[in-house]
Amino acid sequence: MLVLGIETTCDETAAAVVERAPDGSGRILSNIVRSQVEEHARFGGVVPEIAARAHVDLLDGIIKHAMQEAGVGFAQLGGVAAAAGPGLIGGVIVGLTTAKAIAMVHDTPLVAVNHLEAHALTPRLTDGIEFPYCLFLASGGHTQIVAVTGVGHYVRLGTTVDDAIGEAFDKIAKMLGLPYPGGPQVERAAASGDATRFAFPRPMQGRPDANFSLSGLKTAVRTEASRLGEITPQDVSDLCASFQAAVLDSTADRLSVGLRLFREKFGAPRALVAAGGVAANQAIRGALDEVARQAGTQLIMPPPALCTDNGAMIAWAGAERLALGLTDTMEAQPRARWLLDANATAPAGYGKTRAGY
Repeated sequence: MLVLGIETTCDETAAAVVERAPDGSGRILSNIVRSQVEEHARFGGVVPEIAARAHVDLLDGIIKHAMQEAGVGFAQLGGVAAAAGPGLIGGVIVGLTTAKAIAMVHDTPLVAVNHLEAHALTPRLTDGIEFPYCLFLASGGHTQIVAVTGVGHYVRLGTTVDDAIGEAFDKIAKMLGLPYPGGPQVERAAASGDATRFAFPRPMQGRPDANFSLSGLKTAVRTEASRLGEITPQDVSDLCASFQAAVLDSTADRLSVGLRLFREKFGAPRALVAAGGVAANQAIRGALDEVARQAGTQLIMPPPALCTDNGAMIAWAGAERLALGLTDTMEAQPRARWLLDANATAPAGYGKTRAGY
């Protein structure tokens, strides 16, 4: 089965063609991503109107490129999938409308994909992992621990109660005068910093639930930066290193609780899976590996290029749903908000934002 995937939820315009074999294995035939970082850099963050217009200008050409690189025609597709949310609504409308047009013209099944589900299922494309597994999802404005028990079956075990990890990294970068996109800049600065210089709090550590909180940590960094007065480059590096160390400790603690809750509800997980743009942070990857080792399970992480937004993950999620006979009609609606666990409640400040990862 060949599926075209379209991703336009934020500031990456992307399209890909993925093949799903009858045995459930997958293969990426093309994966074209055009980042809009340059368009948004001077504003210090994503401007939704600029993003939507760029998607309109770029998407047709990127789809053409993806189809040509894959060496397939529209008549060969078994389906067309588009991220229908959550995300910046203007961009979501562009991608979903384009997918509907392709599906209608070529009489091809349509799948309106939850962007978060696409992140959740990517490890099945890259590593062929079986259900159930415990997912650490850190993407844009989302930080969640989720039990993945099947396609379309997700139970949220923990979430952020304020800032997501990616948002916190982005806000710290802006606070310290680092360029956009902020997340990778903080990681880069932290590499040459002293992580022990500032004793920042470890939010939520020791609590029996698996929720996250980053707002207090962000405030602590601001307070320390204000106390220093004129900040030197080394101060910035030390602040970033100390901040990142606090995030790592907090994340490790929260995930340890999440894995315990997973075992209590679903038995031993097949793996701890990390997905979403924040998983591209190498320091976080190292911390997660230790958490998995202590929990007696394996860590699975897609390659960095498949952690950030891309069309291949959308195509794969579409293929997984199509294999179960799940399709959508032309009435499928774009969504700015779309919970992965339909029975969960939205946390304060819920939404997808550009956090630099």
